[in-house]
Parts: sequence; structure tokens; C-alpha cells
Amino acid sequence: MPSEKPARRLEDIIENAQAILRYTAGMDLEAFEEDRKTYDAVERCLERISEGATKLGVQASELMPDQPWQKIRSLGNHLRHDYDDISQDRLWYIVQTNLPSLRAACEDALRRLREGQSP
Repeated sequence: MPSEKPARRLEDIIENAQAILRYTAGMDLEAFEEDRKTYDAVERCLERISEGATKLGVQASELMPDQPWQKIRSLGNHLRHDYDDISQDRLWYIVQTNLPSLRAACEDALRRLREGQSP
């Protein structure tokens, strides 16, 4: 079922993406792997992003069809249930490669929602 609060869900995704980018600013993979607090914070924010995507439901694909929503949703399950199988370099790749475009797409969708534009 789609969220009754799509703007709030988009804000959740944006806020958590921004937090991750702040936490990892100036880091490289080696620094990320050595900083357990940052790694844990990034994991938690990615879980929230996944949950926001889940709560958006079909609205996510309607608003931003270019994003891999199934992968975003399933990442949360992997982080919660298969956490010991997730490599640090995989999370780093997601943060560096996928997160900026997700944040930009969500910011654009939120702007369109607030302006009353359809997807």
C-alpha cells in the first residue's frame, strides 16, 4: 500500500542520504573500514532509506522510475538479517556510486510533489 505521506518518506530518504554523505566526507575506503562508528552509522541510515523506500511502495517507482527500488528495499533486509555477509567495500560502493543519484532523484521528486506536479 502506498504511503499516505510520500513527502515525509522522501524527506526521510534525503535526510539519511545527507547524513551518510556528511559522515563519510573526506574518507576513503580504508578510513571507512577502520572507523567502526561511521560504518555502523552508515548501515543504520541505509536501513532507514530502505524502510522509506518500502513505505513509499509503488509511489517510489511512479515518482522516480530510474532508481533500483527493489534493490534499495532488499538492502535493508540484508543489513538486518545477513549483516555478516555484507562487505564493507560493497557498502562503500553504494555510498559513493548509488547514493548521490538517489538523493538527487528524491530531492527532485519532493520538489515536484510540493509544487503539485505529477510524476
